[in-house]
Amino acid sequence: MAGLPRVVDLLAARAEEHDRDATFPYQGIEAVHEAGLLTLTVSPRYGGPGGTLADTVRVLAQLGRGDASVAVVTAFTLLQHAAQARRALWPAAGYRRLITESRRGPALVNTLRTEPGDGPGEPPRTLARRDGDGWLLTGRKTYCTGAEALAWMAVTARTDEPEPRVGTFLVRGESEGLEIDPTWDQLGLRASAGHDVVLDRVPVPADLALGLRPVEPAGTDVAEGAEGADRTEEAEEAELARAWHDLALAAVALGVARAAEAWLVRFLNQRTPANLTEPLGTLPRYRCALGEIEAQLIGAEELVAGLAPRVDRGEPDAVARTGPAHLLATRAATAAVQQAVALTGNPGLSRRHPLERYLRDVLSSRVHLASEEAVLEAAGRAALERGTRR
Repeated sequence: MAGLPRVVDLLAARAEEHDRDATFPYQGIEAVHEAGLLTLTVSPRYGGPGGTLADTVRVLAQLGRGDASVAVVTAFTLLQHAAQARRALWPAAGYRRLITESRRGPALVNTLRTEPGDGPGEPPRTLARRDGDGWLLTGRKTYCTGAEALAWMAVTARTDEPEPRVGTFLVRGESEGLEIDPTWDQLGLRASAGHDVVLDRVPVPADLALGLRPVEPAGTDVAEGAEGADRTEEAEEAELARAWHDLALAAVALGVARAAEAWLVRFLNQRTPANLTEPLGTLPRYRCALGEIEAQLIGAEELVAGLAPRVDRGEPDAVARTGPAHLLATRAATAAVQQAVALTGNPGLSRRHPLERYLRDVLSSRVHLASEEAVLEAAGRAALERGTRR
């Protein structure tokens, strides 16, 4: 953690350039790696520091202040290591290879699930065909954060067997038959390289095909494919993975909002219009507006920081609350940055200043949030169920 402020400064110094050109922030990722933050959540049994969700939230909030794209890419790698720490799904040899690579340099990992035009509950169209003892993967994945720099990709696919199975196939980023289609051209998070990944008969050894299970009917949760104790374990892991995702990505959005607030504070302390003799920050109206932003961010930060250690302790109620917490934190971060832009007028929207980038990044952070309707419907259903038990 000691090197974190320096890393944040380095990220902030290059963020505008990478945003403007939509280029991947290799130097920023290297800085995160050199500070030891890219392997924060590696379990002690693999030689790592065993960072908790509370640690992860703190780090990602700070990285979000520097460059939201670097923070998001980092987040998905930390989530992969955290999942392996909870439940060792990667084969021992494969994960040892990843850890070895992580000591030599940045080794980014992400799960590739989304496909063009897919719907909720549909099995993946990416196909795994038998090839001797291994598999050949063919398909296209979209919105693959960090695509061009991933060392490993955990690709969801279905098999071409008479009774198809679905699972996760671990693919090296340099594999033959794998191509990056540079489709990412978004409003914000422009340096996060969420390109499409095209797979054309990409070879995968048999031991890197994980969790193969029969294809379930549309609308069935993945965890429901298991039975008995396995089903319970799968469901609990899915809930924990979602909780980590919710709070980690919420922290990034809040980091962006804090960067916007810091810029606003400097602006209000320095800006003295021609019709005034004192800076805008001396006016009660602007102080109250800044106070509103501060109050929103304090509330959201306390929510996220308070839930994270409860999730670490395994409190079921905390795990169930991370979806609404992610929604509320994202809303608060977005509202704070929008208010900062409104307070500054034309300077806030100028490309010469970072505030407009913060606005674009925080708006684009919603791509990592489940649909509001789904989050609120689930929260409402849970409230109704609690009511019937009273």
